[in-house]
Amino acid sequence: MVQNANIVDHFPWHDLSQETAWLAWRAAKNRAFEELRSIPPVEMDSLDSVNPQALQEIKRRCSTSNFAIYKVRHQPETVEKTGDALVRFASKLGLELSEDHRSAEDNGIVVLRTSAEPGKQGYIPYTSKPLNWHTDGYYNPSGRPVMSFILHCYEQAATGGENQLVDPEMAYLAMRDADPRFVRAMMLPDAMTIPENREEDGTIRPASAGPVFFPHPATGRLQMRYTARTRSIAWRQDGVTQEAADWLRQWLSSDDATTCNFRFQPGDGVVNNNVLHNRTGFESVSARAVLRVRFHERITEA
Repeated sequence: MVQNANIVDHFPWHDLSQETAWLAWRAAKNRAFEELRSIPPVEMDSLDSVNPQALQEIKRRCSTSNFAIYKVRHQPETVEKTGDALVRFASKLGLELSEDHRSAEDNGIVVLRTSAEPGKQGYIPYTSKPLNWHTDGYYNPSGRPVMSFILHCYEQAATGGENQLVDPEMAYLAMRDADPRFVRAMMLPDAMTIPENREEDGTIRPASAGPVFFPHPATGRLQMRYTARTRSIAWRQDGVTQEAADWLRQWLSSDDATTCNFRFQPGDGVVNNNVLHNRTGFESVSARAVLRVRFHERITEA
């Protein structure tokens, strides 16, 4: 178990002048990453039957590394029942305020699978194409950020559909090692802008400008808002911000990135504080179904 977890919880990441605190936090985060790569998923009998030790372990991993992989031995026989159980499971982690997403069911669940529905056309999550690096809800207005989400695999594709995950605090660590100016640029209130989007039905999603690194309002912990896409995105027009964006995109695609790789099987899932993630393409003929629910809170700290 990672020692001195309070170092991770209370590090003043937005103050780049505190060198001693930075070095202690950096060492603690690297230990947490190495531990997370070496331990198996948290096992549970079902989403509705989680023993206190497993629940505490999920919270601990999310506190130190911002995500926890779990494995459920028995899951409900339908997607709908699994979604309801997932919402009940989320509430045990302090997650109640689900995002009002355009494709969500009444319980907040979105089922990610290939779809020919008109409202889902043109959106890559509903295709078998690969998804580039991003955090969820990067296009949301600043008043409704996505702070956490759960992905749960109900059915996996025959081939492909793998995920990579990166703790945003590890991305911050690598960027600060590379050049502290990049971190300052990513904290600017207009660092990244997602332009306005107009739907075919006339619905308008207004432009969204904000920082890449920002503090959670209640805990102060680092949150991230990011996409590696190069179209329909505007970076702040100054040299350092442009360099920082290029550096981050290259780092995420390099062997240096502190990634954890998973190919979830039915009953597997990830609970996380909106970490960076991607997805490889998969066979479109496969009945792949992954349930997702997003929240406006962080997971309760251990």
